Amino acid sequence: MVDLAVDIGALRLKNPIMPASGTFSEDLADVFDLECLGAHVTKTITRGWRDGNPTPRVCEVSGSMLNSIGIPSKGIGYFIEKTIPFYRRYQTPLVVSISGNTADEFATLCSEVSVDGVDAIEVNISCPNIEEDGKAFAIRASSTYDVMCKLRKATSLPLWAKLTPNTGETPEVARAAEEGGADALVVANTLLAMAIDIRTRKPKLGNLMGGLSGPSLKPIALRMAYQCAKAAKIPVIGCGGISTAEDVLEFLIAGASAVQVGTATFINPTVMPAIIADLQSYLERENIASVRDLVGTVIDDEQKAGVVFMETAP
Repeated sequence: MVDLAVDIGALRLKNPIMPASGTFSEDLADVFDLECLGAHVTKTITRGWRDGNPTPRVCEVSGSMLNSIGIPSKGIGYFIEKTIPFYRRYQTPLVVSISGNTADEFATLCSEVSVDGVDAIEVNISCPNIEEDGKAFAIRASSTYDVMCKLRKATSLPLWAKLTPNTGETPEVARAAEEGGADALVVANTLLAMAIDIRTRKPKLGNLMGGLSGPSLKPIALRMAYQCAKAAKIPVIGCGGISTAEDVLEFLIAGASAVQVGTATFINPTVMPAIIADLQSYLERENIASVRDLVGTVIDDEQKAGVVFMETAP
């Protein structure tokens, strides 16, 4: 038998497959055995009640998806009382995704959610920071470092920093998150995008713009995972457009230690167990003893690892 176990800092996962936040809920327990996953990642929660964005919140674009859900949340009280007890029945580690409008709000929520039954906290620093005119914390290295320092002081649990593709400073942000206290990097959230209905001439989303996810995002997320694995020493968790074992293998070879599956679950609710089975079959076929042997094995030119692609003159 091959070994699918991976280490994300001090946390051992039975395999590298887990859901992306916002694409996973307790209802999937009626579809497959949730114990098969490497980790459970909850939908992002906020400290108080949040209604979310106006409808329509989702639309299809060229085989991918745009969403502008707006992080609806029932608040920390409901989460601790109702959601955490559900996941305590499983041995699989529970990762709680949190969001805040300010660094202090983030830190307060981080402290409040550090309770028995929670194994790690994924901090969605890809969300807007009202102290920076609505720009995401993870757009800049400086704001990333500041918020991670506050979060690190607020909990002793492992912190996973979820980064954004809406930045031109990926390696710098990755290093800032690590220096601020992150134990792992989740790479990455959705890419800001837009679609217009040519018949009505109105945006297809009620909030005008939203996040692009699905196959269209994969090459960008893969590039970011590669850059972050080169820039930081902490584990990278790949996220973006992953729907097959082949996609997982690309991210592992690029340097990710684990992956998150998101949009693909909306199309096929049993895609994660299928990926786990296919990943095991691949390792057996290739006589690879451990999935960890694949991590970071991309054949590249080390001198080009941090390259910034620029336009060339015609």
